[in-house]
Amino acid sequence: MLIPALVAGIGTVVPIVYLVLRAFDADAATVARLVLRERTLLLLLNTVALTVGVLVTTTIMAVPLAWLAVRSDLRFRRLVTWLAVIPLAIPGYVVAYALIGLGGHNGLMAQLFDLTVPRPRGYWGAMIALSMYTFPYLFLNVRAALMGLDPSLEESARSLGLGGREIVRRVVLPQLRPALLAGWLVIALYVLGDFGVVALMRFEAFSYAIYLQYSAAFDRVYAAWLSLMLLAMTLGIVIAEARLLGARRYARIGSGAQRAVVVTRLGRWAPLAHGYVWLVLLASLGLPIIVLTYWMALVPPDLAAWRAVGVAFLRTASVAVPTALLATAVAIPVAYMSARVRMRGGRVIERLAYLGYAIPPVSLALAMVFFALRSAPWLYQTVPLLIAAYVIGFLALAIGPIRSAVLQVPARIEEAATSLGRRRFTAFWQVVFPVVRRPVIAATALVLMVTMKELPITFLLGPTGFTTLAVSVFSRTSEGMMAAAAPFAAAIVVFSSLFVGLLISYEGRR
Repeated sequence: MLIPALVAGIGTVVPIVYLVLRAFDADAATVARLVLRERTLLLLLNTVALTVGVLVTTTIMAVPLAWLAVRSDLRFRRLVTWLAVIPLAIPGYVVAYALIGLGGHNGLMAQLFDLTVPRPRGYWGAMIALSMYTFPYLFLNVRAALMGLDPSLEESARSLGLGGREIVRRVVLPQLRPALLAGWLVIALYVLGDFGVVALMRFEAFSYAIYLQYSAAFDRVYAAWLSLMLLAMTLGIVIAEARLLGARRYARIGSGAQRAVVVTRLGRWAPLAHGYVWLVLLASLGLPIIVLTYWMALVPPDLAAWRAVGVAFLRTASVAVPTALLATAVAIPVAYMSARVRMRGGRVIERLAYLGYAIPPVSLALAMVFFALRSAPWLYQTVPLLIAAYVIGFLALAIGPIRSAVLQVPARIEEAATSLGRRRFTAFWQVVFPVVRRPVIAATALVLMVTMKELPITFLLGPTGFTTLAVSVFSRTSEGMMAAAAPFAAAIVVFSSLFVGLLISYEGRR
């Protein structure tokens, strides 16, 4: 368990060292002039406001939806779960462009309904687009926690005289704390590192400024300092998450087997619940699909376009599948050490993994370029280096669901296995892993879908001519070729939808 966890921690430190070296290339006076300028304070306030707004909005969207999909008699619950995860497959810049394309005199609303609405811009546009795209991260974590929560805890609280609201506040929400914190942490880190949405919405945040410095101004010193300040914000969020999680126990301590999930009847609230569910799904999934359909209907793709989509799909799968499997394989020992091993090193390695996700993708890619050119020239512009960068950047996505599941497995089960002669690793593989298998599959699906639509790392680290689906979508979208980009974006959505469908089908087996 320790060796792959140490490899993950060391791999995350490499880009941080690069950022520090680049930041201290300047003298003290230049650093003070860059860091203390008024625009830096504006970027800080905008980034904090955007992160808080997205966290609040995604919580309102994801938590009730997860409860309805797991604990209620909502109709088509499996379909709702499948549809609630698919927005992860839609690139964030496509969601932002879909929102922008609704408004204006030439927008979709004006063309179809002769209704002119203002185009979303700035803070509200970026906050809505990011929330519509990132809420499945929290939904998956909360859903996994609700499926593992023993209903006997709520029954015991009810037998002691607690009402419905008190049970939710004093029993359910404390048990959901690891899942909520893991989801919030991943969403916050994504918001801090995203630049596609804020660029299209013209909202000045740290990530957008870093991207401009690297791509336009070529001021790598200022970009490095902005990256370090962004990492400082991330470190504060990670430390706060660890303090809020604390050392509480989340596993059952009573004897006997865990009870099956109790389904709550919605009754007269069923129409309101169904309306809420379909409103969330139509806003997050229906809007981008409608816009993509409109583009493809406007200019139907020919045979050459579909052939290009097939080539890009094979290239995407050739890096996405190994990345997902490798990231999950590394995340298992990291999550296990954080949840089980009583040593500071386990928690430190886990925090380093989250820092790898927090590094802006452009900064991470350039750090890996610097590492390859200085230490391993034979790795430069190769697929292994690209996959390594993906694993460093997306390892945190796989840790959250696995850690939450391990925390809910009583440690005495492993102790009983070891007392019967099993070695520690054998006890984990035979006793713990079958229990956490579903969260492991969910973690693999998360990494797979995020890798499919990743953009800046692929641009800088991909071999020459290595064009993935994400690169094809963004290159055509940035040039205003919306109809040409539609089949590539549709391929991302279809592939991820089929994969999520297989996941939900597997969960339905006994």
